[in-house]
Amino acid sequence: MQKILIVEDDIELNQSISYSLKREGYDTISAHSLGEAESLFRQECADLVLLDVNLPDGEGFELCRWMRGQRKVPVVFLTARDMEEDALKGYETGAEDYVTKPFSMKILLRKIHVILKRVDAHSRNIYDDGFLKIDFDMAKAEAGGSDCMITPTEFRMLRLFSDNAGRLLTYSVLLDQLWDSGGQFVDKHTLAVNVNRLRRKIEDESHKYISNVYGMGYQWLK
Repeated sequence: MQKILIVEDDIELNQSISYSLKREGYDTISAHSLGEAESLFRQECADLVLLDVNLPDGEGFELCRWMRGQRKVPVVFLTARDMEEDALKGYETGAEDYVTKPFSMKILLRKIHVILKRVDAHSRNIYDDGFLKIDFDMAKAEAGGSDCMITPTEFRMLRLFSDNAGRLLTYSVLLDQLWDSGGQFVDKHTLAVNVNRLRRKIEDESHKYISNVYGMGYQWLK
């Protein structure tokens, strides 16, 4: 049974989210502060974290960064802070998604399902949606049954995008991650050229994978 850590200081909302998750078959643990969340995170092996930004003893951004530094657990922010700069900060700390309150529980449950399904697939180190298949261990890719000639740089991009499906990856995050991986990118223009080249190899009219979020970054759509 997959376990979800809920970090929310509103006790009623925390209990409501927990109840809905348990009805879907998840196990839950609840924290109401940063300190309590950090302690539970050390003790329990949560598969996903739902994290508020405004907590009694500080902001959730630093906790997210700390958690992601411990292990690659998916984090979804649930917050009333709806400013664009807050959302960008959330993504840049490593969060999978940034959901503003009030939110639809049905949509949240669907997001959680998609994220956990992707994480499970990643543990097998293969991406396969029926059209695009990527074997990261063998460094092979197919689109529509045909082999794709993918460069090492493009494989790093595919790994980064598929690891973060549905999550906005800002230009700064992409440049930092890809630069650290191999020093291939130096600016947004070079990044755009490489993304467009990769798109031509893996996409067709019916299968689109990479979306440009104007002025912010890119997003893997699948």
